[in-house]
Amino acid sequence: MSVENSSMAHGVVIIGAGLAGWHVIDALRSKDKDMPITLITADNGDRYHKPMLTMAISQNKRASDLVRATGSDAALAAQVTLLANTNVSDIDPASQQLHLESSDSANDKPTPISYDKLVLAMGAHPIFPKSLPQDLVWHVNHIERFGQLQEQLATGSQRVAIIGAGMVGTEIAEDLLKAGHTVTLIDLNNAPLSQMLPPQATARITKAIESQGIKFLGGCQVSGVTRDSDGTLHVSYGSLDSGSKDISTQQPKLLIVDHVIASTGLIVDDKLPAAAGVEFDSRTGIVVDAPTLRTDAANIYAIGDCMSIDGVACRYVAPLRAQAATIADDILGLEHTGYEHKPPMIRLKNKAISVMATGVPRAEGNWQVKTDSTDELIMELLDDNSAVKATVTIKAPVTPNA
Repeated sequence: MSVENSSMAHGVVIIGAGLAGWHVIDALRSKDKDMPITLITADNGDRYHKPMLTMAISQNKRASDLVRATGSDAALAAQVTLLANTNVSDIDPASQQLHLESSDSANDKPTPISYDKLVLAMGAHPIFPKSLPQDLVWHVNHIERFGQLQEQLATGSQRVAIIGAGMVGTEIAEDLLKAGHTVTLIDLNNAPLSQMLPPQATARITKAIESQGIKFLGGCQVSGVTRDSDGTLHVSYGSLDSGSKDISTQQPKLLIVDHVIASTGLIVDDKLPAAAGVEFDSRTGIVVDAPTLRTDAANIYAIGDCMSIDGVACRYVAPLRAQAATIADDILGLEHTGYEHKPPMIRLKNKAISVMATGVPRAEGNWQVKTDSTDELIMELLDDNSAVKATVTIKAPVTPNA
């Protein structure tokens, strides 16, 4: 049965057709079959599971294999108005209108559209430091770019440098290695996942990935990427081992590869948050009220990679369904207990080593060892009152019996 919403003539407008945006549509349609919903996206709106991008190359999956439903088919099934290949140029929160830009040159100035409720689900985009020119460096944060990279790598074994050894970079490194490529993983820190976990834990991760054949260059900063006349890429880098943050005085070292992938973090574009007048932090994203996921602007919500709760960015997939359900209930005026934000269990998808973390792990702090053996390391991060804030469990992979 649909919820009565006769007062919502314009309905709900959602900006962003990633997992977050489609989850909101699913949650709304589960309780109201008739409310007008408009989905605006800069791409074609296809539904796919983004975490699969860091595992798909070794599985020989193309971008089309990862698409669960095309945007047009998904919109038809959900009775949603899909504005694909369309950008929002401005938000007027006073009149509750959006101004659009279409990639269709025949429609240079689309008619503004009105909303009763607006959901910002536009995600975050990769950070490209000045040393990583975007025209020479890949990222694996969107299915379109993944598809282009997959086509390039499908021609045979190639040399790949991955800049950034966080979770995504470390997962991609193993995936490419399994696909037969030569992989070098470069990070400012001395070990992968160093911003999340203490040195005792990251040392095991380093040993595991290097034992596979991945070359890890820790404590190194990339100063530039250039293309040679033969098409190869030259990655210049320097060492930070001396403790100096300035590598400009060093003779740069050179790594010659066929491809460079940036995995240097995400940032939320400030254009739409600024236009909407919502509280926003350039590092963590749009500030929301945790129980309702409302911003501080009337009738505007945020969800997923573009939002933050209590100063912490929310960039994991697991909580999206609960977030979307809360937004749907709040939009529909239904009683709800409120969203309770619980950091999800974090799992590194690498097969070389099992890494699971709970809470909000940070490298700094009072980490205590609970178990330390050849096969397993368990550590807990304690606060000033000795309460557990986070845990990490690292296990060696199970080797099948010969």
